[in-house]
Parts: sequence; structure tokens; C-alpha cells
Amino acid sequence: MGVTGTDVAKEAADMVLLDDNFASIVGSVREGRRIFDNIRKFIKYTMTSNSGEIWTILLAPLLGMPVPLLPIHILWINLVTDGLPGLALAAEPHEKGIMKRPPRPPKESIFADGLAVHLVWVGLLMGAASLVTQAGAMAMDHPRWQTMVFSVLCFSQMGHALAVRSDRESLFRQGLLSNRPLLGAVALTVVLQLATVYVPFLHPVFRTQALSAGELAFVIAASSVVFVAVEIEKWVKRRIDARALDG
Repeated sequence: MGVTGTDVAKEAADMVLLDDNFASIVGSVREGRRIFDNIRKFIKYTMTSNSGEIWTILLAPLLGMPVPLLPIHILWINLVTDGLPGLALAAEPHEKGIMKRPPRPPKESIFADGLAVHLVWVGLLMGAASLVTQAGAMAMDHPRWQTMVFSVLCFSQMGHALAVRSDRESLFRQGLLSNRPLLGAVALTVVLQLATVYVPFLHPVFRTQALSAGELAFVIAASSVVFVAVEIEKWVKRRIDARALDG
């Protein structure tokens, strides 16, 4: 006890309660778990996004296609598309049932519980969506294929940012408004990305071209694959958890 405890007891204790309230321990554990969860979400989001970029750049030449991303595209993605939503994930509130979890092993890796696998397969999926867009656009002689690939990669990361707010709970149950900073960051990033596509004086800077309505619809459809896939992954995890409890 920090108030009523003796100096000898304070020096020998591993933890001192400054307000002499045992409820502070519960609050501290809850906050600690929330912070740890949000660190994992930030790592999951940023590293998966980087993985998607790497797969896109690496596999395109191996498939006989030109490299789809320019240095300015990569810089934009790393500064804006990765940065704003990634920082907003730190404001994510604690998940339901966070205090019902068993303690995490102290030596457990931060990449445990499927995080490492997620980085690989979702990154590959982002790369696949981008490369399929590139191959399809080039096959149909679309001169704006590079802008389409750039936009697919950016928009797919926005869907991923919304989906990784929880390891298991669906976004539709969490609600979009439960993390307003993230919603605002995603909306701002989408607007900025659309500006690089449709604002004429930005075209020479980003080497982009205005997309038609049909091309934009295709970009949105291809980008949504990542969000849907991650939501399915969370549904599978919930099913596995339910079976474990029933067993």
C-alpha cells in the first residue's frame, strides 16, 4: 500500500498501490492488455502492407510484367496510406472480454497466435489483387493500368486497417464509430488517394491518370477482397474458439 504501507513494505514490494485501491490493479491490467493488443494491430497492419508492396514489386517482373509502382508511389503509401491509419489504431478501445483471457506467457513472441501467418498470406493476397488488376488492365490495353494498381494497393490497405481492429470480432459488431480517429484517418486517406487520381495538377507528380467510372469500380471491387478475406479469417477463429469451449 502506497499510502498506509510502511517504508519497509514498500521497498520489499514488487508493486506499490499509490491510491491503496486494489481496483487499480484490475484497471492497470486492462489498460496493459489494450496497449499490447494495439501494438500487435499496428504491427499487423504496417508489416502486412509492406509485405503487399514487396510481393507486388517482386512478382511482377517474374510474371513478365513491368514493375507497377514508382518510387513516388511507394513513398506515398509508406507516409500516408500506412502512417495515418496505423497511428489511429493506437486509439482502439479495449475489446470485449479482454479480462476473461488467460494470462499471456511472458516469453511468448509478439508474432504468436497466427500473426506471422497473417502477415504472409494477407500480404500475398494484396499482391495478388494488385497483379491481377495489372494483368487484366494490360491485357485490355488500358493505358491507366499503373494508376489502377496504385489505387488497388492503397484501398486494399484501408480495408485491412478496418478489419484488423480485432483479431476475432467482426467489424460490423464493433461498429464503425467505436474508433472515430481510425474512421477519420481512413476517410482522409481515401480522399487524398482520390486526389492523386483526379486532381490534374497532381498527375505529373504521381504519374497518375484519371480513372473512368468502370475502372474505379473495378479498383474498389479488387480492393475489397482483402477486407472480406480477413473477416472470413476472424469468422473461422470464432468457430474454432466456440468448438474448443464446447469440447
